Amino acid sequence: MDGLIKGLVDIALGVGGDRRDGDDESRDERSRSTWAEVAAGEQDNSDRADRYRPNRSRREEESQIRHDEWETPNSRPSRPSHMAGHEGYERYEVVEQHDYNQNNWNRREEEKNKNDGWETVGKRPQRRPHKVQMDHWQGYKRPPSEQEYCNEVEVGTNLKPSEEELADLSQACNRLWELDLNRLVPGKDYQIDVGEGKKVYQKEDMAEGSLFSWLNEDIFRRPTFSRFCSLLDNYNPDVGHKEVISSEERQEQTAFIEEISRTAPIKYLHKYLSLKGIISENYQDFKSMMATIWFDLHNRGGTSGSSSAFEHVFVGEIKQRDEQEVSGFHNWLQFYLEEARGRVDYQGFILPRRHGEIPDSESQLLTIQFEWNGVLKSVSSTLIGVTPEFEIALYTLCFFTGREDNHIQLGSYPVNIKCYRFGDRIGSVFPIAES
Repeated sequence: MDGLIKGLVDIALGVGGDRRDGDDESRDERSRSTWAEVAAGEQDNSDRADRYRPNRSRREEESQIRHDEWETPNSRPSRPSHMAGHEGYERYEVVEQHDYNQNNWNRREEEKNKNDGWETVGKRPQRRPHKVQMDHWQGYKRPPSEQEYCNEVEVGTNLKPSEEELADLSQACNRLWELDLNRLVPGKDYQIDVGEGKKVYQKEDMAEGSLFSWLNEDIFRRPTFSRFCSLLDNYNPDVGHKEVISSEERQEQTAFIEEISRTAPIKYLHKYLSLKGIISENYQDFKSMMATIWFDLHNRGGTSGSSSAFEHVFVGEIKQRDEQEVSGFHNWLQFYLEEARGRVDYQGFILPRRHGEIPDSESQLLTIQFEWNGVLKSVSSTLIGVTPEFEIALYTLCFFTGREDNHIQLGSYPVNIKCYRFGDRIGSVFPIAES
């Protein structure tokens, strides 16, 4: 009887033990699943493009452990090992969208099955690319007279420079900032992640992900933005390469000047320069002058017809010296598009001198470091979210009425517009954030 009772007790205990172990295992599985999902960013809405893969170094992993912080669900483009060839835009351009599709889900399920259901801690979710329609860009190559443009901004007393503005370049530039009515709004039209700061001489990548998290695709339907972007593929970035501009590309340039000439910043620029006696009041002559100083080709790097102000300032060039070097490339739209293609690797912002203000996601003037086609740009300043017409007006104004250093105020940003002349042409012009 005692043996029977003991056997029944053992059986009861054995069954009970299995049940508890099962419960513990279930809880462990749920715990592991939750941990993997959180660490991988599965519970976050910020997804990443299929071709952007996490590429964390041992240094970053050790830093992560030391700081005991959660992984930010970002990704970064793979770095090209060599300079990419000159490629045109496709009819539909790949950028980034923040929702999953079934293919991404299936891929993640297959990867989990290969790893017996476990996901790698720290693995970020992928982001599905979406397409920005660019079919209408081909129409920009038609003769300018056959194209449609936005309505002219009403010319009123609000576009006439004041006496104070005519006497003070900084006030005139700040007026341009106020007239940039189509400037984008951080958090509403786009989102950036500045990452961590660094000194210029530091070569470590301080940004785990891309600079731009997302950009409202409607931006590419705005006339001056879309026309500007359509010009970016007209150039070979090699400084030693002689540019060949087709008749269609000339028409594209003329149509761009016509489009921006209907906006407030450019009309203000014309009034300012004409009142200063620098140009005539004839608006057609003014537009021809604008096309000349921005698009006419000149010698750079020993090759005639290899560069223009537009290419250098906005598109960027690569100098073929002992070490390749990125030159120019000061435009945020070009940065966004090249980053979306994986040709730009953002590496962090440059720390301000004299304990200046640290940039954040709201900042619209950044000093950054990045690689373009595998070539380092150790320091570059760029205005974020501004319109093409504003930058053209600002830099043209400083070229005609300023000096090499132009210390101005743009809203809340103290800026030095650095302007180099190449004879009677624009050699280079770009903003420098002043701490």
